[in-house]
Amino acid sequence: MDPGFPVLSLLIFLPLVGVLLIALLPGRHTRTEWLVQNAPGNQVDYPKWIALGIALATLIISLVMFVLFDRSVSGFQFVDEFDWISAEAVGFNVTYAFGVDGLSMPLVFLTSFLTVVGVLVSWRIDLRTKEYFAWLLVLETSVLGVFTSLDLIFFFLFWELELVPMFLLISIWGSGNRNYSALKFVLYTVFGSAFMLAGFLAMGVAADTFDIREIRQDALAAAFLPAPVIFAFILIAFSIKLPVVPLHTWLPDAHTDAPTAVSVILAGVLLKMGGYGILRLLFTLMPDVGADADLALAIIGTVSIVYGAIVTIRQTDLKRLIAYSSVSHMGFVLLGVSALGVTGMAGAAMQLVTHGLITGMLFVMVGLVYDRTHTRQIADMRGLAHYIPLLGIGMIFAGLAGLGLPALAGFVAEITIFLGAFGSQTAAVSVALLGVLLAAAYILWALQRTFFGPRDEKWSHLPDANHWSEFTIIGALMALIVLLGVYPSIVMDLLEMGVEPIVENIETFVSTSGNVGAGGS
Repeated sequence: MDPGFPVLSLLIFLPLVGVLLIALLPGRHTRTEWLVQNAPGNQVDYPKWIALGIALATLIISLVMFVLFDRSVSGFQFVDEFDWISAEAVGFNVTYAFGVDGLSMPLVFLTSFLTVVGVLVSWRIDLRTKEYFAWLLVLETSVLGVFTSLDLIFFFLFWELELVPMFLLISIWGSGNRNYSALKFVLYTVFGSAFMLAGFLAMGVAADTFDIREIRQDALAAAFLPAPVIFAFILIAFSIKLPVVPLHTWLPDAHTDAPTAVSVILAGVLLKMGGYGILRLLFTLMPDVGADADLALAIIGTVSIVYGAIVTIRQTDLKRLIAYSSVSHMGFVLLGVSALGVTGMAGAAMQLVTHGLITGMLFVMVGLVYDRTHTRQIADMRGLAHYIPLLGIGMIFAGLAGLGLPALAGFVAEITIFLGAFGSQTAAVSVALLGVLLAAAYILWALQRTFFGPRDEKWSHLPDANHWSEFTIIGALMALIVLLGVYPSIVMDLLEMGVEPIVENIETFVSTSGNVGAGGS
């Protein structure tokens, strides 16, 4: 669909307009200082209202795009493009090109939605609010850029851009050993990005273009690096971001020490950049190598599922528990991809969306509980449901969604992956089922230890959910999780459209070469 208006550029860069508006405000650092400047009854903390307004506007634009997306036409829609660097100047083209298809459209909506959640859950932030909300909006632009870039150079630029706001948001507004966690996150990502850049340069120079739509598999035969090496280099970067075992150790530290909003966005959309990159770039541009790597991906995914679940059971901190559960759940993405079929890959893409909503809600609930109890240690909590029943309902709901209860979003993604991968990766699926059982164990155990059991009078003073922002966040997340659980086709149909061309490329390679991997068919 071409609306004749650069709607996608507006979507991507609108948050930066909010950053500019916030920057033009007087230099105040705390909420209290802002309130002092206003008469009683007219107290306005302008940075957060600007951030909320911009985030809502971005969400509305993405929702309109989602509704107007033509589901009868495959390929990219809402495309904005022009030549940014010409071949005459440097020998190759770099194109300002952005677009969305069935694979990226749900992730664009997810990003804009969780940014609104992030702003609302930060409503009571009172430290350097101008900078905090400005960096939150910069983070939104960077992630939207990754999900919509059609040129490898722009993909890489936006991939790297998110490092700046993430580092500052964790190191300034985080808790615990926040400087260590922020630096560890950056070092891991930069390490992977170095390999990614080498792979991108090899592909772009060989193909004389960095436009994802124009790079052809046969052109990569002339690259200065062998195709399997290029694939492995780029896979390292995406595996770190996903993350998979053993490249996952940055994630629990980053989650534990990050503020709640950053944990929501980190788990909800930043991890999804890795899974999206594997589908969008590796299997789209290099289907031959991807088909040969199916067994390796299935093994790595299964190890991540089981290992992540086992380590999750051992956690005593609620945030670390959810962080390690993400390692386990992201393993399902690799398992679905390794199936090399529409069902498995669509399930993997669905897992990106549903996990973003469910884990985002889990981190919201843990953050709201922490704001009241000032602890995340499971051993220190018991019987919280007696005093904060509304938050208890929200936490229980998110936990049940996380363990894959039918009629909730998590079940749809996991069952689709299992159905898609069982025929080609039977052994891996059989082992991965253990991860589902372990997920039920650690989630129910955590809920029982924290919200149930006898009353503990030390929590009798705790206020339950009592602010409009809290009710809005919890209600909206619940509604979407239920919607995708009972009516998954609203997203699944789009995702199938997005992965069908990828599967067709793989099948074309298999049929012409006769080289069928362990999971190919």
